[in-house]
Amino acid sequence: MPPSIEIAVLLLGVLALETRRSASALHIQQSFATPNQTNNFVVDPVSRKVYLATVNTVYQLNGTLSVEVEKRTGPVEDNLLCHAPQLPQAPCEHPKSLTDNYNKLLKLDREQGVVVVCGSVYQGFCELRKMENISEIAVEFPPQGEKTVFPSMLNIAANHPNASTVGLIFKSHGGNTRLLVGATYTGAGTQFFPKNHSKEDLRFENTPEIAIRSLNVRDLSRLFTYDINPSEDNVFKIKQEVKTKNKLNFVHVFIQKTYSYIAFNNDAKMGHKESQPNSILARICLDTDNPRRNPTGPESRKLTESYIQMPLQCGFNGNIYNRLLSVYSADIHTGDGKSAEPYLFGVFSKADRKSALCAFKFGDIEEEIRQGRRNCSNSPSSDVQVLDSVIQGSGAACIQKGNLVLQPEQLDCGAAHLQHPLALRRPLRAIPVFEYSGLSSVSVDNVHNHTVVFLGTSNGRLRKLTLLANMTLASQRTLKLPASEGVHHIMTFDPSDRNFLYLMTSHHMLRVKVADCDQWRSCGDCLGAGDAHCGWCTLENRCTIQKECSHGLLARSWISMSEGPQQCPSMTLTPPEISISDVGILINGSVPDLVGSRVECEYGPGVSTAATVHLDYGPAQIQTCPLLPRENYQPILPGTDHLTVSVAIKVNGTSVVSGSFIIYDCERTGAIHPKTSCESCLSTRWKCYWDQENHLCVSSKDESKHNLLEVSNSPISNPSTRHTPRVCHDVKIPLDRGLRQTCGLDSAVQHLQVWCNDPESSNVRQEESCQFSMSDVVLQQYLSLCLSLVEVYNCGVGSSDCSQCWGREDQGHLCGWCENSCRPRDDCQPVRDQCPPPEIHKISPLRGPVEGGTLLTVQGRNLGRRAGAVKVFIGDVSCNLQPEHYTVSVELVCVTGRSAHDKTDIVRVEVEQSGTGSSKESFSYLLLSMEPNKGPRAGGTRVTIRGEHLDIGSQVRVKVNNTLECTITDGGRTITVTGQGFDLVQSVTMQVLEIGETTCTVLSVSTITCASPPSSQSQQTSVQFFLNGVLYTGDSPSSPGTDPEEEERELHKGHFLLEYVEDPQFFTANKEKLIKHHLGEPLTLIINKGPSDLELVPEEYSVMIGPYPCNISFHNDQLFHCTINELLSTSERELPVTVQVGNFHHTIAKVQLGGSELAIVVSIVVCCVLLLLCTVALVVYCTKSRRAERYWQKTLLQMEEMESQIREEIRKGFAELQTDMTDLTKELNRSQGIPFLEYKQFVTRTFFPKMCSDYEKSLVQPAYENDALGPRALPETHPLLQDWQATNTTRPNVEEGITLFSTLLNNKHFLVTFVHALEQQKDFAVRDRCSLASLLTIALHGKLEYYTSIMKDLLVDLIDASASKNPKLMLRRTESVVEKMLTNWMSICMYSYLKETVGEPFFLLLCAIKQQINKGSIDAITGKARYTLNEEWLLRENIEAKPQNINVSFQGCGMDSLSVRVMNTDTICQVKEKIIEAFYKNLPFSQWPRAEDVDLEWFDSGSNSKLLRDLDNSSVMEDGRKKLNTVFHYQVPEGASLAMSMKDKKENTLGRGTSPSNVLPHDELMETKKSHRQSHRKKVLPEIYLTRLLSTKGTLQKFLDDLFQAILSIPPDRPPLAVKYFFDFLEEQADKRGITDPDTLHIWKTNSLPLRFWVNILKNPQFVFDIDKTDHMDACLSVIAQAFIDACSISDLQLGKDSPTNKLLYAKEIPEYKKRVQCYYRQIQEMPPLSEQEMNAHLAEESRKYRNEFNTNLALTEIYKYAKRYRTQVVSALESNPTARRTHLHHKFEQVIALVEDNIYECCSEA
Repeated sequence: MPPSIEIAVLLLGVLALETRRSASALHIQQSFATPNQTNNFVVDPVSRKVYLATVNTVYQLNGTLSVEVEKRTGPVEDNLLCHAPQLPQAPCEHPKSLTDNYNKLLKLDREQGVVVVCGSVYQGFCELRKMENISEIAVEFPPQGEKTVFPSMLNIAANHPNASTVGLIFKSHGGNTRLLVGATYTGAGTQFFPKNHSKEDLRFENTPEIAIRSLNVRDLSRLFTYDINPSEDNVFKIKQEVKTKNKLNFVHVFIQKTYSYIAFNNDAKMGHKESQPNSILARICLDTDNPRRNPTGPESRKLTESYIQMPLQCGFNGNIYNRLLSVYSADIHTGDGKSAEPYLFGVFSKADRKSALCAFKFGDIEEEIRQGRRNCSNSPSSDVQVLDSVIQGSGAACIQKGNLVLQPEQLDCGAAHLQHPLALRRPLRAIPVFEYSGLSSVSVDNVHNHTVVFLGTSNGRLRKLTLLANMTLASQRTLKLPASEGVHHIMTFDPSDRNFLYLMTSHHMLRVKVADCDQWRSCGDCLGAGDAHCGWCTLENRCTIQKECSHGLLARSWISMSEGPQQCPSMTLTPPEISISDVGILINGSVPDLVGSRVECEYGPGVSTAATVHLDYGPAQIQTCPLLPRENYQPILPGTDHLTVSVAIKVNGTSVVSGSFIIYDCERTGAIHPKTSCESCLSTRWKCYWDQENHLCVSSKDESKHNLLEVSNSPISNPSTRHTPRVCHDVKIPLDRGLRQTCGLDSAVQHLQVWCNDPESSNVRQEESCQFSMSDVVLQQYLSLCLSLVEVYNCGVGSSDCSQCWGREDQGHLCGWCENSCRPRDDCQPVRDQCPPPEIHKISPLRGPVEGGTLLTVQGRNLGRRAGAVKVFIGDVSCNLQPEHYTVSVELVCVTGRSAHDKTDIVRVEVEQSGTGSSKESFSYLLLSMEPNKGPRAGGTRVTIRGEHLDIGSQVRVKVNNTLECTITDGGRTITVTGQGFDLVQSVTMQVLEIGETTCTVLSVSTITCASPPSSQSQQTSVQFFLNGVLYTGDSPSSPGTDPEEEERELHKGHFLLEYVEDPQFFTANKEKLIKHHLGEPLTLIINKGPSDLELVPEEYSVMIGPYPCNISFHNDQLFHCTINELLSTSERELPVTVQVGNFHHTIAKVQLGGSELAIVVSIVVCCVLLLLCTVALVVYCTKSRRAERYWQKTLLQMEEMESQIREEIRKGFAELQTDMTDLTKELNRSQGIPFLEYKQFVTRTFFPKMCSDYEKSLVQPAYENDALGPRALPETHPLLQDWQATNTTRPNVEEGITLFSTLLNNKHFLVTFVHALEQQKDFAVRDRCSLASLLTIALHGKLEYYTSIMKDLLVDLIDASASKNPKLMLRRTESVVEKMLTNWMSICMYSYLKETVGEPFFLLLCAIKQQINKGSIDAITGKARYTLNEEWLLRENIEAKPQNINVSFQGCGMDSLSVRVMNTDTICQVKEKIIEAFYKNLPFSQWPRAEDVDLEWFDSGSNSKLLRDLDNSSVMEDGRKKLNTVFHYQVPEGASLAMSMKDKKENTLGRGTSPSNVLPHDELMETKKSHRQSHRKKVLPEIYLTRLLSTKGTLQKFLDDLFQAILSIPPDRPPLAVKYFFDFLEEQADKRGITDPDTLHIWKTNSLPLRFWVNILKNPQFVFDIDKTDHMDACLSVIAQAFIDACSISDLQLGKDSPTNKLLYAKEIPEYKKRVQCYYRQIQEMPPLSEQEMNAHLAEESRKYRNEFNTNLALTEIYKYAKRYRTQVVSALESNPTARRTHLHHKFEQVIALVEDNIYECCSEA
């Protein structure tokens, strides 16, 4: 017996599964390990370099993650309370220590060749390093010697390791590089800020949470500043008082379209458990593609104008994952035929470490944003609110703005006049796509129209998910990462090859191949694996990604997952089974295009034939494969009739598709079953024939043989349907039971005798053994007689011993053993059925355990006839025979039974009727011992097995329950764990990740208690338990077949979530610190509990009053009562009240026992005095020690305040846009009348604008007299309005000639010919044509119906001339007589409509423009004003003007004193003009005195008077010139009394419009004592004041809309008949000429009415009203007129950055105005037609109303001058006209000339 051996076995349980290699679709290609914790990384898309930032180090790696450059960045001497040392003159009194530098931001700017590296030290300071060598500084900032450096330029990133920072580099539309930064606030009041420091230590107060900074390395003075230019606020800063409610933890920032999206969490808990962090997605618009302004000007918007945020919710119905961990945007396919849509994928988690993946459509995000802005502007609701917590916001609530229609740009990006920033309250919800524990990062790719998601986990796994189009999971794979380190939340694909993914764990940088396709060996496995990256490379016969397949872009060369396994290469062989005599086979398969390839048919290694490819069969190409010679195949095995041959198609030496076919031999088919050869031949699956003559099965049909049998009408491919024909019966013949029959066969066989035994036995006996077949005729003779079947057999075959021979009895064979051989039983006489005893030759194995169960094999001879007659014993222990393993006579298998003790004995076999046989070898029962006999299911129990001969065998395996295999080796707060089976646990350790571990105690079978280790801060972590030194991973037994995904889930089961929160807070009911108690009385305390997430139960805390425990008698969530009933007997006067929770001990108060109250009062007073003295001393000390630092900080704040003032100016400009329209309406005094001009004055100014202007300048006399009567009316001076008189000598002939000429003009033929003759003359200029048209209008004013007919005839001629060229150009300009006639006709017909309908809104608009201009400062020299509509008249300076009221009396005016509102920057002349307007506002302007003709005198409080002038001795000299005096210069106070009087006529005063030669156009109207104001104003770009244009526009918008509405509307009581009449005329002319283009008609109508009449009125209000139209007002009206012109145009405005502001100002309103114009034209068209009679009546009425208003003779005289000048041409034209010649018009014209020329009247005027 060999010595006993002791073996130690370690039960691994489920951990054994870790040794199994799971099939992963991912593979780590390269890795880089770093000793320091990683922070950030970025990949260069061009050079593929990887820049990796860790704590204190930055690395530059190549594409294979090998180190190229390494640079240390820390630790450095720093203090959180000190400014960055790069800040000039930045002292710090706090001690500095070595501080680790955590990288907070790492961004790549390829264009400038720099890498932005920002660390946590030096208050988040950033460096610009070189891309080619990151160890070198690219740009030194701040530059050496630079003094103008502010903290805001240096404090960029968060200055704490645990505070978040995100960044984004982008290009603005001007080409400048910008850096968008989001950083968590780390100032006072946060957990990041050092405690016990005053507000003097604040460092981060002026740094916003979100900022856009300059990153232009060529402009170092502005580098990292967020005041990029003064017109823009590029900051998003939360107010200090609400920062505790807005703790922003940034996750990621990215660009999608032209928007920047910022994802973050709001970590403010507000002290309640229900207030969990929420996930927020914010969006701002970037000016990257579509600039909206001139590129030389400022950029278009503030950051906060476009800022809008919305909550993101992942999950529903209570299962909500509310903290965002990682985001990734990608375009994916979600349906058949649809293009890729942008989606936002996010990983969310909740408190129990469970996490989920959700997907949001960007289309839904954009629609929610648009709807939110609509709701805020038009219908304020609870779904959207204004973020009043932001300093740069516009207000506290959404304000309904009526029917304000927001443009698409405003819906997407907001606007200055809209509320901002906005926050949507309703979250955007999504159903989780995938749920799993510990997800930490996500990246997504669209692979062959499949969505592939990569998910990193916190325990070091990379999961790959393939999603279907409906976002359901198709497959998933997992890769275990080194050291099981958590994955960073940012993962990115290799920019040059998206088949690789870069990711970062806590100490590793990895480059992972996204697919490991080589693991799948077949096409079906490859495509069925569900990996979108993997496909079958057909010509290479392997599973690859498409890029690795050399012909992957060819059709069917690379098959993707979406095509499915059905597209795998396949082959169909024709026929699938061939006879051994065939020579060839056809193969049809789905393979790629094989043109030009070498194609072979391979039958085995090195054995192939050349294939013939048939290319005319399309994609399913056919190859012909010649077969090999017969001797080249393997031989057909004995007992079989066929051979399976493998064949493969090889292309260029590579097997691309394989299959097999069968070669069969029919001769072997018949030989396999010789007893039934005919039936087997014809029932086989092969095509075989039965040769009746030769009794053979043959494979070919010989036509010469007629006795061949075959199966017909039976499909060969389905052998089960084949039936043997009745002509063939083998060996089995029908016999009648109990009868002896003689069966005659044929001539060759004489007879056969068979016996049929009784029906109860199936055995038969035969006289003769042979093979035969019977014909159908002979067989039919016995069908009615024979009912049973018999079998002919040979007893001598297969029976080598007695037991085998007698054993055939079970098969029905009547055989017996005699003469040492097996013979038919009748031949053995006498019959002896007893066999020799059994013989045992060998047994195995020779040993087994005493418990039994060993399979024992016994081999020998005569081991029984059947299993039921055999018994086996090992000594006296039975061995159970296994019938299924029993072989008659020669071998048996039995299972050993259990032995009472270890022993060795022989094996005995007992056989009925034969005796017993014994083995020569012995079998040994071995005794084994194992302890312990039970252990925990998780494994880890050390099991010891003892016994003898344990070294037997080549392999030892120990299993528990046949499943779990063992391995053989060579030698605070109380946490309660509940479970079962803890009595099996020998040791327990609880490990809290990243905090520590403690040893636990097993209390019972179901309870373990552990003390939680202390933590330095609140955090969420996980706990795992080690039972018997092995990590507990769950309570489910594992098995070798466990799926890898299930395995990983089991590994997660051992992790339990544990959250460390702040220590609990306890205090007494009234928070008193001293509780009085009288001895001898019961003491009851009420103790309140502060808000806490610990959810303590009463058993966990205890209260001690000194050494006495206080019993808790009542408790709830807010408080509990504790009571002491026993007497407190102690010598102490005070006992502390201490609350204990685990290791937490906190004294909340003291109980005072008795004592003197006076002593207490004295003690309090003394303590207060001492405290006061200490406080005073401390204040004095601190004041002196920090005075220098405070002064320096104050200076910095002042400098930053200067920058803020620029922003304030911008905000003011935008705030002015909110001016209410009603304010201006209230200021307009509607009590005054509208100073309409009379009809004749309107006509002359409209018809002869130039002549009227000249006459007014030369002939108008002073309109006032210095007498008591006051101003008087302006005398009529226009010649056409005066009576015409001729001299006495010439009067008769001239009057007669003019009368005759008037008669001629009333002849249509003459007048039309006359006009055409004049227009044909080259020297008849446009001015002459307009003058002639106006004179004709005056001359024919009394016959407007005739005038209209003439105009229509001339228009018809004009239309005919234009139709042949370009009809759209007709009436575009006034270049012909008829076009001016049309203008005059429209003026006459529209005057009543103008006066009654349009006049009032037009006059209000004019007053509003003037009022708005006067509202701000106006330059007295240039006329430029703060408020205007025209950019050229904009005062681009920041002049602080304040309004004030003065009381003025006007001597000789007969009115009381009035209160006049002026500006303190007004010059004296401007003040005079405002006073004159106040006194004369009810009179026409022509009756107003001029400012230079009045004096203004100021009476101060002492009755002293002072004459106020623009220039006097007190005027200030500046640069050698005097400045005009202003109200501020004279220090005129509010409510001062002034008097105005008319000047003496003889005084020589400055005339209106003259400028003093010694006055410099001033840019400063008020003195200032602050020098920095001047420098500040010099810095400001003048373009920042362009917003004032918008302010003025917004104020005047209502008046302009009213005016346009009046012009483009049709009053039912005053329809514009002339417009309807003329528009119908135009449509009639268009129909006659076949002009169907609606644009042409639109242009004709626009040119005839809006542009010909209304634009002229809008630009010249002096044609309608007696007002003063200044140059400034004229400029504003030009902008309005341009807007009206654009509204009437049919072409779309193509506005861009170079467009003038005059067009841009109303670009937003033009589309609405265009709709009004089109509606107006449509309404005119829908009016009932106007007949000629109705129109003539209307025209006659107009003529009658204004009869005798004009001097028609003077007009005829002026027309005659043109007739005289072109006399010859007119006569010639009249002679050429047949009608004129027939009526002798040329003679009458000559008569007119003769009459007038004899007596010429020389007109003193010039028309």
